[in-house]
Amino acid sequence: MISVNGDPIDFTCFPDGTTSFRYDPSLEEEEFVIQWKYDGDHECILLWYLVHRILSYDSRAEIILQLPYIPNARMDRVKSSDEVFTLKYFAEFINSLSFDFVVVRDPHSNVAPALLNNVKVLDASYYIMQAIANCMTCGEDLLLCYPDEGAAKRYTELLKREHVFCIKHRDWRTGNIEGLELTNPELVEGRNVLIVDDICSRGGTFTHTAKALREAGAKDIFLYITHCENTIKKGTILTDGLIKHVYTTGSIYRGNHEMITVLF
Repeated sequence: MISVNGDPIDFTCFPDGTTSFRYDPSLEEEEFVIQWKYDGDHECILLWYLVHRILSYDSRAEIILQLPYIPNARMDRVKSSDEVFTLKYFAEFINSLSFDFVVVRDPHSNVAPALLNNVKVLDASYYIMQAIANCMTCGEDLLLCYPDEGAAKRYTELLKREHVFCIKHRDWRTGNIEGLELTNPELVEGRNVLIVDDICSRGGTFTHTAKALREAGAKDIFLYITHCENTIKKGTILTDGLIKHVYTTGSIYRGNHEMITVLF
């Protein structure tokens, strides 16, 4: 989903599958803000066409890319010689378009911002505070929980609220979680808890986290993730009854579910 200065671009296809679109840049525009809400790699070529269309009108145009979710952000390292460092190549593609600024939100790690030129990183505090306010008990009684040490490091200083976190034990060959330890479980008894993290696919990590919180005596458990993939419906997180409600942003989530609130 790509828009310019708030107006969506209507991309269509010719019968052979090649792209067709119309866009007439206003010569009065001093700044072009492209917002790209990623829906697939096929949009890379659409972005390429759009930027060059703008530059064909004014080669000195100021172009800003708003990229709330960074594609390939999880692929921020390789562990074997046959793995492809797709994040690096994606960053090279974005850099080749010479944006004046690239604005990203809550990246998975520091690697993506390091690879992107002229990057501006927005944290997730605005959205997390909305999630806290929407939880049934949003005062001092609400406890935050980070599902791993990476999330704890990312959000502790940002939010400065009472929290616990988990230590995951994972089989790196399969990616499966083999065990999970909850730190300071004595803080959980009788409390409502908001789990906070940056990204969710099928939600297995959060199911394990919610189980540990239940065993420690948690009451209602909520979940905030900045980037919620549509595959969340393929897991059990929305059906197993462990988590009461999920809060996310519209960076990549395109669905509609009674248990999921998209924050703006």
